[in-house]
Amino acid sequence: MIDETVYLGRLYDVYGELLTEKQREFFEAYYFENLTLQEIADEDQISKNAVHKALVGLEEKLRYYEEKLQLVAKIDKIEETISEEEIKKKILDILL
Repeated sequence: MIDETVYLGRLYDVYGELLTEKQREFFEAYYFENLTLQEIADEDQISKNAVHKALVGLEEKLRYYEEKLQLVAKIDKIEETISEEEIKKKILDILL
């Protein structure tokens, strides 16, 4: 579950701006603020099931974006390829 939550957080970091404001609110409330489905539902005066369906839908949307664009995978590959030392050296080369 933790790995899945971390992965969804990464997808959100990259694709979050493509979601609606309400989808972002639900995602942040559930994943970042650790509110329950019922707490989110009460806040928005909707059913718990509506919140659940919205979260499932937006998670599918985030996965769809990654499937098509592969930005998170590309970021991972770049991070694997370039070590922290290499980055520091390149920055120093630019600055000096």
